[in-house]
Amino acid sequence: MSGWKAWLLPIAAVIAGVQWASSRPLERRPGVIAPDEPLQVELEAGAAIDAGHDYRLTPRAQFSATVRVLARERYFIDALAPVAPVDLAVGWGRMSDSAVIDALEISQSARFYHWRADALPIPRKEVETHSANWHMVPANTGIARKLRRLRAGEVVRLGGRLVDVAGPDGGGARTSLRRDDTGAGACEIILVDSLETLAG
Repeated sequence: MSGWKAWLLPIAAVIAGVQWASSRPLERRPGVIAPDEPLQVELEAGAAIDAGHDYRLTPRAQFSATVRVLARERYFIDALAPVAPVDLAVGWGRMSDSAVIDALEISQSARFYHWRADALPIPRKEVETHSANWHMVPANTGIARKLRRLRAGEVVRLGGRLVDVAGPDGGGARTSLRRDDTGAGACEIILVDSLETLAG
C-alpha cells in the first residue's frame, strides 16, 4: 500500500469520530428543562415573502418557544428541502424531562416524528400536546448552520413566524396553528429569525 493510501483509513476514522461526537445526543439528568408553552400571536394578512428557489412564504403568526430537541433530521430532495432542509422533533413541559424521554423510542422520517413506548410514562394526550415535529425555514445562512449542528438533548430558544409555503410547481404546505393536532398537517412550519442554544 502506498504511503498516502496508508493514511486514508486513520483519517477517515478520525473524521467519523468527530462527526459522531458532534451529533450524539446530550445526556441530561431527570427534570423538566423547558417548562413553558410556545407563544403564538396571529398576524393579519400581509405580503408574501420570497424565499428563493421560486418559493413564497405567507406569514400566519409570530411564534417563539424554548424547547428541548428530541431529534433532528436533514432533508435534501423532497419538495420542502430547498426552503426547510431541517426538521426538529421537540418537546416542552414534561416532554423535556429525561425521565419521560428515556421511556420513549423517538425517530423521524418522511417529515414526520414518531414515538413509541412499551409503557407510557405520562398520558398519551400529554405526549401529543407537548411535543411536535417542526419544519425549520432558516432566515439566513447563520441560522441554517446552527440548525444543522443541533443535537438531541439541547435546549434552544427560537423566534420567528409560522408560515405557509407555496412551491414553484403550484404545490405547497400549510403550517399548523395548534399544539393539540396530530398526523398529516400537524407540523409547524417556522421561518426562524433567531436561534439560541441555552446552557443547562
